[in-house]
Amino acid sequence: MSSPMTNWPAGGADPLLDALQADHLPDLGHVDMAGLLCDPRLGRMALVSSFGAESAALLHYVTRVHPDIPVLFIETGCHFSETLAYRDLLAGLLGLNLVNLRPVPGLIAQEDPDGTLHARDPNMCCMLRKTFPLADALEGFDTWISGRKRYQGQTRAALPAIERDGSHLKVNPLAFWDQADVEAYFAAHDLPRHPLVDRGYASIGCAPCTRPVRAGEDLRAGRWADNPDKTECGIHLGPDGRFARRRPH
Repeated sequence: MSSPMTNWPAGGADPLLDALQADHLPDLGHVDMAGLLCDPRLGRMALVSSFGAESAALLHYVTRVHPDIPVLFIETGCHFSETLAYRDLLAGLLGLNLVNLRPVPGLIAQEDPDGTLHARDPNMCCMLRKTFPLADALEGFDTWISGRKRYQGQTRAALPAIERDGSHLKVNPLAFWDQADVEAYFAAHDLPRHPLVDRGYASIGCAPCTRPVRAGEDLRAGRWADNPDKTECGIHLGPDGRFARRRPH
């Protein structure tokens, strides 16, 4: 029997997920990520990127295998200008098939007319600006790829490399990388850093809800720092996730 450290965390399972894990990720000592990313059973894939502090590593890693993969960026309308400039820089440098997703203007006008929803109800703000647009965009895909990693915080400490996310499969290719691996990858491939990294931003989201990380803090402590119960934006549904809504006409 495997030791607890090599067991996969509990979560949604089905025959396809079990088969992919058995073939490419039987335990933490045998991880064939390249084989997984090339497995035709993943179907049509998209890569979702925030173009944040470590995003260049995932973008480079995956597009060396799938150069034309759609790269979905959720343009919330609240990003730092530095993030938008970094997105454009990486899109040109890596030749990305970039797709910008935007919230429904009518919903924003109705629910956030004065631009203060992030302070009043951050969960609703994320849902309107991130979750809804991504859910719509992913309807045409079977699998999506995320850049989450185990070392990024307690809420991600047991992150698997492949999981169910509602009706989709989700692959986290860098789940088992540590910070040294990320730094080494940036150096090996001469990848540019997000301009806010040097100013203490370890995890970068929307400008109103992101601050620099202080010494000794969790890497994601700068996200929603005024809302300690909020640790994720809501785009990751989990194995039993279901998402449905009425679309405005």
